[in-house]
Amino acid sequence: MNRPIRKAVFPAAGLGTRFLPATKAQPKEMLVLIDKPIIQYGVEEAVDSGIESIIIVTGRGKSTMEDHFDVAGELEAVLELRGKKEAQVSYVRQGEPLGLGHAVLVAKPLVGDEPFAVILGDDIIDGTPPALQQMIDVFNRVGGPVLAVERVPMEDVSSYGVVAVEEGTDLGKGVFRITDLVEKPPRAEAPSNLAIIGRYLLTPDIFASLEATSRDRSGEIQLTNGLRHLLRSRPLYAYEIDGVRHDAGNKMGFVKAQAYFALRRPELAEPFRRYLETLDVKVGTGSR
Repeated sequence: MNRPIRKAVFPAAGLGTRFLPATKAQPKEMLVLIDKPIIQYGVEEAVDSGIESIIIVTGRGKSTMEDHFDVAGELEAVLELRGKKEAQVSYVRQGEPLGLGHAVLVAKPLVGDEPFAVILGDDIIDGTPPALQQMIDVFNRVGGPVLAVERVPMEDVSSYGVVAVEEGTDLGKGVFRITDLVEKPPRAEAPSNLAIIGRYLLTPDIFASLEATSRDRSGEIQLTNGLRHLLRSRPLYAYEIDGVRHDAGNKMGFVKAQAYFALRRPELAEPFRRYLETLDVKVGTGSR
């Protein structure tokens, strides 16, 4: 029987260069969608999915995240609102942003010898039940690591880790057994259009695989490459999330997420729609 998923790792040491100059003043994880920082959406999803321990991998200039989730602060308010009694936030420092795989390795002492989630705060997923809860249900059924995937246009596959899957297996709706993983393949070499998105349920043997994984050309340790190593010794599974995903890690995705969540709020939806109908903006006249 699987041990319960109690911990979630949030890699948050990235430099946020795509949002300069805003990220000179605050971490990208603290950029606000409507009235909450990006990272809080993922934390709320984790809490709603039964996570008891939030582990945030931070870096230089990220102290505002610690302040935000401080004792008697925002996390307690989230817990009270959701009727939860216990959850804690821990922080571990990633000295250099050396890739997602390295960020996961940095969290090893706090994760210990148990399965855990990895949540990329840039990926905000609106799902019912929460995306992570859906994945936990799959994990409990298949008994192995589960990666969230989404079908993307073929012209976009080179921006993602991409999986090859075994066809014709009956593992439940949206669940596939993975046969290979490729990090940011050229379009012509992509094994599918099933792209890995920012949710992972991993078992502790991933740490040994990451330690055995060589750095790529940029000097980073990629989680996808570590998972490919792990695939040699155990089955991995992909799951298509039932929900709406926004990649708030780029400007267009961030703007789309603002509009989406505004339209999801009863007090904002109709005034916002009416405002959009009044706009007559000429392209190219705004500041960059």
